[in-house]
Amino acid sequence: MKIVFLDRATIGDASLKAIEALGELTCYDLTTKEECLTRIADAEVIITNKVRIDRPEMEAAPHLKMICIAATGMNNVDLTAASELGIPVRNVAGYSTESVVQSTFAHLLNLTGKLPYFDQRVKSGAYSHSALFTDMGCTFHELSGKRMGIIGLGTIGRRVAQVAEAFGMEIVYYATSGKAHDDYFRAVSLDELLNTSDVISIHAPLNERTAGLISQEELRRMKYTAILLNAGRGGIINETDLAEALNEGWIAGAGLDVYQTEPLPANSPLLTVRYPERLSLTPHTAWASAEARFRLVAGIAKNIEELK
Repeated sequence: MKIVFLDRATIGDASLKAIEALGELTCYDLTTKEECLTRIADAEVIITNKVRIDRPEMEAAPHLKMICIAATGMNNVDLTAASELGIPVRNVAGYSTESVVQSTFAHLLNLTGKLPYFDQRVKSGAYSHSALFTDMGCTFHELSGKRMGIIGLGTIGRRVAQVAEAFGMEIVYYATSGKAHDDYFRAVSLDELLNTSDVISIHAPLNERTAGLISQEELRRMKYTAILLNAGRGGIINETDLAEALNEGWIAGAGLDVYQTEPLPANSPLLTVRYPERLSLTPHTAWASAEARFRLVAGIAKNIEELK
């Protein structure tokens, strides 16, 4: 079986042995739209993370038996064309949950615990020359007793809620679908969530209901002490408005792993905020722990194996 992985670089150094055992695997680090047709001409299985596969690509691969998506989202494949051509499309669900949850709390603890400040106080030598055994130059706060509002209580959002509860936080959520679906955690309106939450964490897909969901109006309704987190999808938060909110002190801080345009443009207003300590940024890595990528490869291999 001829298997072609069009953007192998997107999963880093994860071993592909489980897939190699299933056929003749050809990998390309990255593939442009122009290169795609030639590279998949003989493929029986295409693996893609971000390379878009539309009807022309499917029709250019006469031996194609399956499209495997090296991710959970399936918006980079024309599913209608695939169905009409009888080509199954398989994703991998749930592989990154624990990785995203851990990264979400890494941002939150970084911001609430003021870790960069305290780390620098020690490494700079300032603490060594202090008369006090505890540095009191910066105040940090506990999570216990605070309210976390979660936007999107799917698999990841619910796991975030469970961990937040272990910290002693109160949990509410906003269902972006408009339908409350959890019997344990309390659903509230978006307005109540914004007005009353100390931490707001986004774990929703990007669609017509969530695009631009958090912009100037919503940011102004949040507590000035609140922290906003987004490990869901870029485009849910208006980044220009967020930069203004941080500059003007409408909110206390934000932690982002996803952006409207990726990689983040060098002229993004997020990179020139007046108070950078209010902002914690990672380059879309929340999903990508070593363990998550191992589970991803195993899931792709399982999908291909089921084809035989």
